[in-house]
Amino acid sequence: MARRLLMTTGSALALLLLFAGPASAQELGETATLQLNIDVVFYMLAIALVFFMQAGFAMLETGLTRSKNAANIMMKNIADMSFGIVAYFLIGFGLMYGATAGGLIGTDSFALTAGSYTDGLTAPMTEPGIPIGVDFLYQAVFAATAGTIVSGAVAGRIRFAAFIVISIALTAVIYPVVGHWVWGGGWLSELGYVDFAGSSVVHMTGGVAALTLAAILGPRRGKFGPDGRARVIPGHSGPFVALGTLILFFGWFGFNGGSVLEADGVAVAPVLTTTVLAGCAGGIAAMLFTWARYRKPDLSMTCNGILAGLVGITAGPDLVGGIGALGVGLVAGVLVALSVAAVDRLGIDDAVGAFSVHGVCGALGCVWLAIFGDGVGLATGTGVGQLITQLTGVVAIAAFVAALSAVVGFGLRAAGALRVSEEEEIEGLDIHEHGMYGYPEAALGASVYPAGPRTSPNGEIVVADTDDRVLQDS
Repeated sequence: MARRLLMTTGSALALLLLFAGPASAQELGETATLQLNIDVVFYMLAIALVFFMQAGFAMLETGLTRSKNAANIMMKNIADMSFGIVAYFLIGFGLMYGATAGGLIGTDSFALTAGSYTDGLTAPMTEPGIPIGVDFLYQAVFAATAGTIVSGAVAGRIRFAAFIVISIALTAVIYPVVGHWVWGGGWLSELGYVDFAGSSVVHMTGGVAALTLAAILGPRRGKFGPDGRARVIPGHSGPFVALGTLILFFGWFGFNGGSVLEADGVAVAPVLTTTVLAGCAGGIAAMLFTWARYRKPDLSMTCNGILAGLVGITAGPDLVGGIGALGVGLVAGVLVALSVAAVDRLGIDDAVGAFSVHGVCGALGCVWLAIFGDGVGLATGTGVGQLITQLTGVVAIAAFVAALSAVVGFGLRAAGALRVSEEEEIEGLDIHEHGMYGYPEAALGASVYPAGPRTSPNGEIVVADTDDRVLQDS
């Protein structure tokens, strides 16, 4: 009887395991599929946020420059997005993630065709299983960000066609090669170089290219006086500057948060927390610095301080912790103000402070994590090895970007295709490059809008039908 009961029980358990096994496997498969789809949605949200940063750059750069070039700035940002993403698709993605050639460049997977990394647009990545098309889009909007950093620095005097060439060079070749070194299995990756979301790969690349091309292009007319001292050429819209900064801050949630690469709340939360702390600290530092130095808190420098803090934290938001984030933000906020003045003293006209925000503070972020990063920082007792690696990477990236940017810039200048004429610069790039005005009522006045403003003999715009206030032509 006992033997029969034992056999019956054993048979029942065997049947239970037989049917329960496949069901459990199926449930596990469904769970993995659900998690993958959640990760894809998370990734796509990050892509949308980073893509929207193009609008932030457009507003920021337009506000910091003169009204007669407003449409030109907008067109450059739209062109950078359009040409840049296509160039990255055709060439850049393969150079960045294709099979490595000596750790220097990728050699296949161009236009997402079959290669070591992908078998096509719908193929999954090897890790963590995200479709290759989604990964491409995320990297493409990063590439476009590197390109648009240059736009503001060269504002007011570069030919539109020349900027398109520069944007293509950055997104098709310069940024992807740097990206391959760090994120695509290249030599810096093998060396142990760390850059979580692109302080150097994206921001320093764009910032160094901006400085190099601004130097080759030369300053705007009137930027430097007869004694060589820099003059302030004020932007035409403080509200645009503030709005652009807030849009960029908003986009950074996708820029840094999305770089976790999966919908993991435990991993994402500290990244977003340190990002916000660094941005806020950068704004506070720049505000207080200008308040103490010039007796007034400066809006444009405060906004640049916010961006400087965000750039600085981007290399290691997962490593430095809350106090470290506040520290890098405070240092970046002061450093950006000092750097803007230093660039002026060098006789280089960076119209929006792009190098100071992205180049200088991008380098700061990469070095900062080697000092204060958890498990890798000098301050945590891990030695100087990581610091040496980070410094090596920063110097190598800066030298490479400067060299290739110089080749492009000098080539365009030799062809007479880099800079507009003096007359075109004086009258504005809106009308000469695009055949339109960003603000037609202010530019044309009563000749087109009889009830609107009229132009006085000295070129000032007088609003006669309101309170006779004089609006200086900026």
